[in-house]
Amino acid sequence: MNFPILSAIVLTPLVAGLILLCLPADRRSWVRGIALVAATLVLGLALVLYLRYDTHLGGYQFIERYPWLPDLGISYAVGVDGFSLPMVLLGALVLFSGVLVSWNVEERPREFFAFMMFLATSILGVFVSLDLFLLFFFFEIAVFPKYLMIVLWGYPKTRDYGGMKLTLYLFIGSVLALVGALALYFNSGLRTFDLLALEKANFGVDFQRFWFPFIFLGFAVLGGIFPFHSWAPDGHVAAPTAISMLLAGVEMKVGAFAALRTGIMLLPQGAQFWSPLILALATINVVYGAAIAMVQTDFKYVIGFSSVSHMGLVLIGFATLSREGLLGAGLQMFSHGVMTALFFAIVGMVYDRAHTRDIPALGGLARVMPWAAVGFIISGLVSMGMPGFSGFIAEFPVFLGAWQRAPWVAVIAVLGIIITSAYILLVVRRVFFGEMPAALADKVGDVSGKDKGVILLLSAIMILLGWFPSLLTPFVESGVRHILALVGGA
Repeated sequence: MNFPILSAIVLTPLVAGLILLCLPADRRSWVRGIALVAATLVLGLALVLYLRYDTHLGGYQFIERYPWLPDLGISYAVGVDGFSLPMVLLGALVLFSGVLVSWNVEERPREFFAFMMFLATSILGVFVSLDLFLLFFFFEIAVFPKYLMIVLWGYPKTRDYGGMKLTLYLFIGSVLALVGALALYFNSGLRTFDLLALEKANFGVDFQRFWFPFIFLGFAVLGGIFPFHSWAPDGHVAAPTAISMLLAGVEMKVGAFAALRTGIMLLPQGAQFWSPLILALATINVVYGAAIAMVQTDFKYVIGFSSVSHMGLVLIGFATLSREGLLGAGLQMFSHGVMTALFFAIVGMVYDRAHTRDIPALGGLARVMPWAAVGFIISGLVSMGMPGFSGFIAEFPVFLGAWQRAPWVAVIAVLGIIITSAYILLVVRRVFFGEMPAALADKVGDVSGKDKGVILLLSAIMILLGWFPSLLTPFVESGVRHILALVGGA
């Protein structure tokens, strides 16, 4: 394919965002229309990518490479493999859903949708980068739109705190990752940031063991790894609905993916040395996140801590350094991204109509918001790892890999699944069933047609993957083969 499809996917939101900022502020219908066209185009191109990727060939495909700063070994190099392609599809899917869910934003919609587009460019750019400098560049440019969207459109009571906390935590992680990236650059002797070249640099064992924590943990802060996870619930809760969807659904995957791409794949011996610690921290993620979600009374905080718990399963899969664990981690990243995007979308729908997120003040909403109730239940079943849904086909390989590597991890982490089942069932009963409080009677209406479309789309994907895992597993498996070749050759 001669058409630069990856550049089109990454740059379409950027161009759309710039166009939006140039429009008159009163052209609100134009603003929404351009945002929807851009998101639809990105999703369409991502589907073309999905359909045309050759899983039998594997490796990096659709590669584009142009010199940028050749004297410093920096190039604009992009490509996707079987592991990153599902992440591109996930980013496009959540962007499209976020635009629809945000259709009725009335406060400065021009700037809102423009910043959303800039955030999408950052996310998609990380997933396709084949240059370490380019990856870090895209990783960092997300800070500006994330912070602004939280403090300008977020929950008034916590947006300043949540936005600043998120920014400071991610800056600390970025500094660690940057120091590690520079160490890679200078120690390789290649004077290049080309990730494919750095994979073959044969760094010394001592070097790998020393610098692996800087790079992996630096990026994994965005992935919500314990004990650097607390930005996530506060940031997600403070953000407006669509940004919560992007932050929890995709941005946390950006952190995990970058940690995998730079930490494990460039420093495999370091990953082997530190994997017991990563397994321990990730296991705490799973159980601690679920336990804290269990006692929350704020509807959105339940989902925020749930995301921390489920990202622990991704990190466990990484740390097993096994085929099963890595396969499960890749599937979990996609499944959790869709699931948590729908969770946050439904929480936003409930808040927009009930004007409260306090669980004790809610109840009986299934009568007036049946689509929201069904969507939440489907996401809940995915979260619980119920067979027949995408969560099961993602979590089972993770536990299989964990059992082979460290059985105690599987035994302890399974407690998180039990606790998850408990709080999901409790939230479903308290929010959607029982008697509706008198304060909400005759005041809460059904969700809009666009909201129903989002619920139907995301729910269908989670069900289809549960019944037909072959829609995604061949892609992830082809990416896992490359990772195992690097780890096995360490």
